[in-house]
Amino acid sequence: RTFQTPVKSWLKDHASPVCEADIAVDDFLRARLAGPGSGCGWLSEETADDGSRRQARRLWIVDPIDGTRSYLAGRPDWVISAALVDDGRPVLAGVFAPVTDELFLGTAGAGATRNGAPIKASAGDRLDGVRVAGPKRLVQALAAAASQIAVAPRIGSLALRLIRVAQGELEVAFASGSSHDWDLAGADLLVHEAGGAMTNLVGRSLTYNQPDLVHGALVAAGAERHVALIALTREWLAEFG
Repeated sequence: RTFQTPVKSWLKDHASPVCEADIAVDDFLRARLAGPGSGCGWLSEETADDGSRRQARRLWIVDPIDGTRSYLAGRPDWVISAALVDDGRPVLAGVFAPVTDELFLGTAGAGATRNGAPIKASAGDRLDGVRVAGPKRLVQALAAAASQIAVAPRIGSLALRLIRVAQGELEVAFASGSSHDWDLAGADLLVHEAGGAMTNLVGRSLTYNQPDLVHGALVAAGAERHVALIALTREWLAEFG
């Protein structure tokens, strides 16, 4: 209801914007997902982290609005992301893009869907001519190693950028070394359940609900292409890791 209407907004740490809608979605989801009797911990970008999450084997990791800058600017590339994490890895994920009416759902071992239809990451291992999105320096590094790559327009939501790999709209997506658990957990499961892989630059999967919530640079692609990419990105680790 508040999209493209005046809302109160302010800046928090590292000049990151937050607005009334972020807080409203956070309150709504916490009441529905992690209320009394749920047995689940809670970690959200917009809830103060008191450390209690570390005692929970199962917890919800939520970004009430991933892409708040896009939301405030009236652009469509923002999502609401929620993932249930069990022992450090996501087992359920729901990511909703309200403006484009896209609901992405995933369950560990059972695949991923967009509005009820199965999605699949692009097959193959070629790097020449791939469609790619991500930070300029990482994209330029790929362009130096592969010919005629197609750079996609910027996607304000990191989760949505990664999910475009899961549904085959992009072959490759990168993330810089400043993303947090809440940016990644939902998209992580969706990429893997769509037959892709999302890891750090040496090919290691992410573990969530650790003391440090910040992750290094990441790459997502279909499984075969991801193997070819890791052969490259291992060499970039000193610069981008």
